[in-house]
Amino acid sequence: MAEIVMPRLSDSMEEGTVLKWLKQPGDEVAVGDELVEIETDKANMVYEADTAGTLTEIVAQEGDTLPIGEVIAKVGDASEVVEGGARGDASRDNAPASGEAGANGGGSGATVPGPAPASAPSAPADAPTATQPAPSPASPSAAPPAPAPAPPAAAQAPGGDGRVKASPIAKRIAKDRGLDLHGLSGSGPGGRIVKADVEKALAGGGAAAAPPAAPTAPAAPAGPTAGAREKPETAKGQVQVVELTKLQQTVARRMAESKATAPHFYLQAEFDMTSAVEGRKRLKESAREGEVVPTFNDMVIKACALALREHPRANGAYRDGKIELYSRVNVGVAVAAQDALVVPTVFDADGKGLREIATETRALAARVRDGSITPPELSGGTFTVSNLGMYGISNFQAVINTPQAGILAVGELKAKPVVTDSGSIEPRQLMGVTLACDHRILYGADGAIFLRRVRELLEAPFGLSL
Repeated sequence: MAEIVMPRLSDSMEEGTVLKWLKQPGDEVAVGDELVEIETDKANMVYEADTAGTLTEIVAQEGDTLPIGEVIAKVGDASEVVEGGARGDASRDNAPASGEAGANGGGSGATVPGPAPASAPSAPADAPTATQPAPSPASPSAAPPAPAPAPPAAAQAPGGDGRVKASPIAKRIAKDRGLDLHGLSGSGPGGRIVKADVEKALAGGGAAAAPPAAPTAPAAPAGPTAGAREKPETAKGQVQVVELTKLQQTVARRMAESKATAPHFYLQAEFDMTSAVEGRKRLKESAREGEVVPTFNDMVIKACALALREHPRANGAYRDGKIELYSRVNVGVAVAAQDALVVPTVFDADGKGLREIATETRALAARVRDGSITPPELSGGTFTVSNLGMYGISNFQAVINTPQAGILAVGELKAKPVVTDSGSIEPRQLMGVTLACDHRILYGADGAIFLRRVRELLEAPFGLSL
């Protein structure tokens, strides 16, 4: 019998949370089959089996958090199947998809139900129970109560257990768009519903909505965060406790560690982006239909990448009392995901053209927002760019993504009056930036020289190759 252990799915992963088992005890497992969905410190990942055989036992419950290397399941011979494995109650089969029910409630803050309590020994069949009294012989003419109408049967997966077999991405998109997956046919392996099936259904008007449930007693008004635990009302009013996902916990821990251990200092500047604005306007006018037009943030990424190549200390890190300098220039781009900050990486950005960077950043941001981003795409960054200019923020100070040497915070681009060298006043397109530096690796002059080079590249953007 082979043991399946909690895998290491990212370079910084220390533990993982089992979100959903995609196979059940007794199912045949082939190498490469999707076995279990796991929440890591960077993303939700589907782990593919590396051992073939029969899934004999599920050791880790959905919602359990285990360190790397702990046994989560066993694969062996069909005769070794453990009946009633650690599956939990049937309601887990219809639990929300990835990112919605992780450790201690996962992304939505809802707590994961534990196994149903063992039922009491059943009474003899002819004995009346407390909740179902025996019929009284004094009223033989009384007609038995009409049975309640049975709910419509949900479309079942080939296994016949009532679950809808769908990929995590398909479930997430369907949930966001209010699409009922029951009755939707899948084109994936074994009839599994995949993203393309959901998109096709949405384009065609969607599947039929589930019938409305029977009226129930009015529920308490939902708070701002679904699934949050509530505490008794205090002087501050109603209190909700929202559990953090693994990703949110990791972001919180690393930001606290960064501010506590990396001596930040900040350099502020205003870049004249007038030439960049004019250049992008010409690019937009000459672009063919469907051709990607680089944004100003793409220009900033490219300029930083070229400057990092020329100033290797800014492309380094401080680790264990030593400085590491990297040969590759990999620029991380901060993207706001649902209730978290995710930083996917543009690898070798110094060697890529503006349009290539633009295409890549759009694809990465889309994968962050639909939850399909993978840990390798979130690793390996050597410098980070964070842009809040689209929110009207003129300037801000970002926290360094340690152990990197720095992070560039980009504010809004805005037309302002500027006094020229000749004394005249002209409107110019200015953009505020702030470079945060780790003083253990970058000193003031190092940071200033690097930032000056970024300014030169952006103020004469024709050096940024398409």
